[in-house]
Amino acid sequence: MDDHDTSEHLASYADLLASGLPGTWTSTCHPPEDKDDLTELTDRIWDLDLVAASLATHPLRQAAVLTRNDGAQLAVLDRYDGHDGFLVTALAPRALPDEAYRTVREPGGIAVTDDPFLSAEQVASDLLVRYDTALAQARHHTAGGVHPSQPDRVVMTWQPDGSIATAPVGDTAGAVLVANTFVQDQQTGIYRLNGDDTTAQARALRAIGPQLDALGIGTSLQNPVGRTAPTTAQATVPLSPVGTRAPAGRAR
Repeated sequence: MDDHDTSEHLASYADLLASGLPGTWTSTCHPPEDKDDLTELTDRIWDLDLVAASLATHPLRQAAVLTRNDGAQLAVLDRYDGHDGFLVTALAPRALPDEAYRTVREPGGIAVTDDPFLSAEQVASDLLVRYDTALAQARHHTAGGVHPSQPDRVVMTWQPDGSIATAPVGDTAGAVLVANTFVQDQQTGIYRLNGDDTTAQARALRAIGPQLDALGIGTSLQNPVGRTAPTTAQATVPLSPVGTRAPAGRAR
């Protein structure tokens, strides 16, 4: 099979894999002639184990990048261990500084079969869980005073200006936040709810709680580390909109 055929196979596989993942994903293939893009992807692969070992002996010659609507990205790479299928690995965000990744364990990558639909289930239940947790922690490191969330709990933090900030794990919770007037910073991934209108802020929090609870996601509202919440906003908004579920995310 020549390079064109293998690139076509990879692109088709990646398209089907993207369609089977939770949320909205798009797929972009980088064939061998995209040398600069492949070099940049190699630098961003967030793995020190399976995929790193493969790249040490087989430098990246082609890849497909899956991009979620919140900016999270996975890469699909060729597999050289004698088995059919591919490697799927997390990609570190471009926008975060190096210090954001300190103490954050790499989400890594996994080997998947040539069946994209079964592979989508494996990626969703394994790699994506670790990736979303690592992303939330890395983003937390870039936004002082924002407590990290967990897969089953969105932790919102009062900010000195009266706004509320959070770094949810995964795009399911993020979609609920955006639907209730939170705005995501595309550089850091942090979601913020403006505090200029405390009545509207309180209304949004009351709506978010039950919506997340229906998805099995609890919420909590925290003061930033070393600070107290603004008096006016704190008096207006209940501190525990819903849920008291204990965090169940992976330790990083």
